[in-house]
Amino acid sequence: MQWAVVEGVLERITYANEENGYTVARVDTGRGSGDLLTVVGSLLGAQPGESLRLEGRWGSHPQYGRQFTVENYTTVLPATVQGIRRYLGSGLIKGIGPRIADRITEHFGTDTLDVIEKEPGRLIEVPGLGPKRTRMIGAAWEEQKAIKEVMVFLQGVGVSTSIAVRIYKQYGDASISVVRNQPYRLAADVWGIGFLTADRIAQSVGIPHDSPERVKAGLEYALSQSADQGHCYLPEERLIADGVKLLQVDTGLVIDCLAGLAADGEDSARVVRESVPGPDGGESVTAVYLVPFHRAELSLAGQLSRLLRAEEDRLSAFQGVDWDKALSWLAGRTGAELAPEQRQAVQLALTRKVAVLTGGPGCGKSFTVRSVVELARAKGAKVVLAAPTGRAAKRLAELTGAEASTVHRLLELKPGGDAAYDRDRPLDADLVVVDEASMLDLLLANKLAKAVAPGAHLLFVGDVDQLPSVGAGEVLRDLLAPGSPVPAVRLTTIFRQAQQSGVVTNAHRINSGVPPVTSGLADFFLFAEEDAEEAGRLTVDVTARRIPARFGLDPRRDIQVLAPMHRGPAGAGTLNGLLQQAITPARPGLAERRFGGRIFRVGDKVTQIRNNYEKGANGVFNGTVGIVTGLDDIEQTLTVRTDEDEDVTYDFTELDELAHAYAVTIHRSQGSEYPAVVIPVTTSAWTMLQRNLLYTAVTRARKLVVLVGSRRALGQAVRTVSAGRRHTALDHRLAR
Repeated sequence: MQWAVVEGVLERITYANEENGYTVARVDTGRGSGDLLTVVGSLLGAQPGESLRLEGRWGSHPQYGRQFTVENYTTVLPATVQGIRRYLGSGLIKGIGPRIADRITEHFGTDTLDVIEKEPGRLIEVPGLGPKRTRMIGAAWEEQKAIKEVMVFLQGVGVSTSIAVRIYKQYGDASISVVRNQPYRLAADVWGIGFLTADRIAQSVGIPHDSPERVKAGLEYALSQSADQGHCYLPEERLIADGVKLLQVDTGLVIDCLAGLAADGEDSARVVRESVPGPDGGESVTAVYLVPFHRAELSLAGQLSRLLRAEEDRLSAFQGVDWDKALSWLAGRTGAELAPEQRQAVQLALTRKVAVLTGGPGCGKSFTVRSVVELARAKGAKVVLAAPTGRAAKRLAELTGAEASTVHRLLELKPGGDAAYDRDRPLDADLVVVDEASMLDLLLANKLAKAVAPGAHLLFVGDVDQLPSVGAGEVLRDLLAPGSPVPAVRLTTIFRQAQQSGVVTNAHRINSGVPPVTSGLADFFLFAEEDAEEAGRLTVDVTARRIPARFGLDPRRDIQVLAPMHRGPAGAGTLNGLLQQAITPARPGLAERRFGGRIFRVGDKVTQIRNNYEKGANGVFNGTVGIVTGLDDIEQTLTVRTDEDEDVTYDFTELDELAHAYAVTIHRSQGSEYPAVVIPVTTSAWTMLQRNLLYTAVTRARKLVVLVGSRRALGQAVRTVSAGRRHTALDHRLAR
């Protein structure tokens, strides 16, 4: 194929892979026939409306016909009034949409781009453009130029558009200098850049393969990856082996660099090494922690011990109470007697400073919590209720009749992640109840415990048999471990009313290793389908059409698809594309925005996929779900109304923080409850099929569960007990 040069205007991007920059686009070469040229290759950073000079080769695709494969491209500023109008109106420059582009080009003609570049103050001459909009356009133009420069530099190493924008936002004019001289800083400073991307950049700027800086960055990456998998530390031997495999360097160099990471000045050490008991109290291991996780584990254990030992008691009225009388009064208020286990839990919560209440569905956890709150408030106590997610907090408020918030809002987390409430400024509460405590990771649990005042009571409520938290740690399990000083009650009796529910009885069957009953029930169904691809299509049909038709439920608001994994023909990724087509299809007049491989539309159900302390009133957190309510092409923003009834705005460059949420992985559904759940269970997810995964999915449903897939896969999930515990030493620290 012969080398060629093509010039034209980028009309639209039909596909873009954010990971490697591979793009399929349509370009108007200006031949006047109306035909658009298909262009494929890396068009990293190019925006619709831009005039491009493309270098590459002609070729032919068996399905799509003649196309041009791009090797390099440069942006060419358009020279005609029509081209300038198209360019400005494309949404490339924040503050300029098609209407304002018309006005500006009408006023300045072919001098428009020169005016914006050299005399942006003159934009005020354009009718309807005030000083504020004028300044905004000037600033956006400058930023766009600077970002372009960074993008051109990064293009050779395959960094995506959104990450180039983030690098610029993080370092400004120093971006290229940092990337050239300290590329491994990117992995720590810029969300979306892991070690592997930073390593690719480092190689391209000539940093040696065996550089100590590279090895140290690689070891920190291995530890942060293990934290993403739930571990608070890694045993030293495993970390060294992982480091050698990842970095492809000598074991001796990895050992030396690990020693260097731990031995830097005390304040600047990046890891901590400590001997801790091995799994199940076995032979001790040398644990290697990233500093924040080590501090949090020590702090949480210390704070819980201090609360348990506090001499002051802000609920001292319950130390000498006549419990028969108190519980008789309570039964009069609630209309129901407490079972013996529930009675024990109520007394424990009101007489001990820290306590745990655990148990499966239908065992009366909710009624027990309501009873604790009723009695505490009857004695004039200040009760604060919280849960890790917006949905769980709403449910807690409905059940107790008292206000409840997310843990993040309760603590008033600020940009950077520090809490407004801590040991120096504790919460004004006599009793703090946190529901769905199986979701609490180590870092959040530590922030919460620090904010509880000495003498106040802290009650953790949750189902320890569910999946552990998405973040690092197994806090609830560690609180219940043998030798823990934290008193606990486990509710085991299923109440008669709950025994009528197929959802509840099958959840307990699954948790006991017994297959669920899938026929003859009004609220639990199995649509058998062995082929994973067909099971995916059937899942969509059940969610978008069959359940709404039979049960009158809204597929966006009331039904949640919960997949064992993200990938695969029946994974959350594939299902989201199919469900979006079925529930929120493209139609004339419906605003949408493409970002990489995804299209966001008004009405889409979306979820946040990282903790971002800068957004919303008190941050927006991994797992927060909402609906897209607005798209503004001029301001280049998308607005999401979250489950917490908060409107959160995203710049178009931040859309990689969002994913569609018609289907989510079961891990991401923790702490949430839905009227109905649909669970694809297929052999394509074989390695993920475990009992606590299926149990967690089923217990997310309030009224209805539909399983779609293979009986063989379902049997595998019920039989398979989760392998191994997470690496955490909180139980050991609590027992000391």
